[in-house]
Amino acid sequence: MLSGLLPRLSPMPRRRGVRSLRAKLTLANVALLALGIVAATAVSVMGMRHYVLGQIDTELAKTRDSLAASHLTLRQLDSLGTLAVVRDRLLPHGDDSPNPDTVFTVVDRHGTPLTVAGLRPTTAQRALAAAVHGPAALAGDRGTRELELRGDPYRVTGARLADGTYVLIARSTGVLHTGVAKALRLDFTVGTLLLALLATLTMVDVGRRLRPLEDMVETSSAIAEGDLTRRVPSSRETSLEVEQLRTALNSMLHQVESAYRTRERSAAQLRHFVADASHELRTPLSAIRGYLQLYEKGMLPGPDLGVAPEGGGEPEGKRPWERMTAEVDRMGRLVDELLVLARLDQRPELRFRNVDLSRLVRDAAADLRAQQPGRPVTVCADGALLVRADESGLRQVLGNLVANVRVHTPAEAPVRLGVEREGGVVRLSVADEGPGLAEEDAARVFDRFFRAGGGEGSGLGMAIVQGVVDAHHGEVTLCTAPGKGLTVTVALPSRTGGEDRA
Repeated sequence: MLSGLLPRLSPMPRRRGVRSLRAKLTLANVALLALGIVAATAVSVMGMRHYVLGQIDTELAKTRDSLAASHLTLRQLDSLGTLAVVRDRLLPHGDDSPNPDTVFTVVDRHGTPLTVAGLRPTTAQRALAAAVHGPAALAGDRGTRELELRGDPYRVTGARLADGTYVLIARSTGVLHTGVAKALRLDFTVGTLLLALLATLTMVDVGRRLRPLEDMVETSSAIAEGDLTRRVPSSRETSLEVEQLRTALNSMLHQVESAYRTRERSAAQLRHFVADASHELRTPLSAIRGYLQLYEKGMLPGPDLGVAPEGGGEPEGKRPWERMTAEVDRMGRLVDELLVLARLDQRPELRFRNVDLSRLVRDAAADLRAQQPGRPVTVCADGALLVRADESGLRQVLGNLVANVRVHTPAEAPVRLGVEREGGVVRLSVADEGPGLAEEDAARVFDRFFRAGGGEGSGLGMAIVQGVVDAHHGEVTLCTAPGKGLTVTVALPSRTGGEDRA
């Protein structure tokens, strides 16, 4: 169960509302484009208005300056035959439309419209004269003014004639305002279409680019449900940052899966180890408890009260106490070995120093000869071979290997102990010519409490060997077959503080 390693996570639904990243990016792009369209429209409209008004003001100024420079009088204006150009350009020719493009009228100093060339002032001319308050001030102003004639916008200027009358000239700017309104409507329509198109394209593109993130959410949810093998798939259309995130996430998931598998395996090994240890300790405890119960019930005499058997020898009452003592010793050895394995599992700091491995091999061979004088023992460990290691740990490795040979092989089976250097590795080997191991037994020989064929011993010796070798960053291997003996090789890294051989 994954809940022991990671907190329980519920599958995360995909957000499709306004709070989703896709919607936020779309709204941001649409808002930016809208601001751009508004700014561009405002600049274009202001530029167009400034340009058109400039053209109208220029034409009005030219006409005003021409009239002022000609020094005409009202009588001269009335003589249209000699001023045909003025008549053709300025007179309304009987046009009495309410809002003509150009309005030309002559007024006196009080602003009253006058008759010119026998033509009475039109409605537009009277409206212009009424809208201008103070023609003298208008003629004295070198610029133009803006006013409304019956609801329509006009630009107006004035010129003073030689006899004291004034000419008022006005140009309609309605076309400008109409054009601006049409341009705004066009910009609004085109802008709306562009915003809709941008929103659609952004939604599609962001959805495609966010697909790897959605895959990551799906993968994380699947892993939270217990599927540790899921990984985020790769995509060709992802950006560099998303691909880096995918790679990092897959690496993290691989580490999580490895840690979880290791934890499960360690938990299983611990349960198996506790069960085996309980079973191994139960046997001697049961034997001791049984003898003690017999003693309490008076069915077992004390060690000094037994009756000696016929022919002499120790009293029979002493045998149960010797058996209990042996079981206690066995239980003590088992507890000591369990303590050694527990310390090795905690990765203790070993006391590394230069150790003469050849001397340790010769000592182990001497111990074996003393225990089994009839066993042929061959030693290949001449001179001194120094390694950087923990001496007590290496002595325990050699002791367990030799004890394994002594217990599981016949007393007459030859044994060979050797040590040699190959490059940067020192190899220690213990080989016997005993019955060997089957393939399935060889695969489990380093398991705790494993005894091939149900032999003697606690089944922890080879596990301790592997633990000590691992603590030295070395490696231990087996070479065996049924009837061909067993060779155990320990490879240690060659790290010395002086000469390797003396």
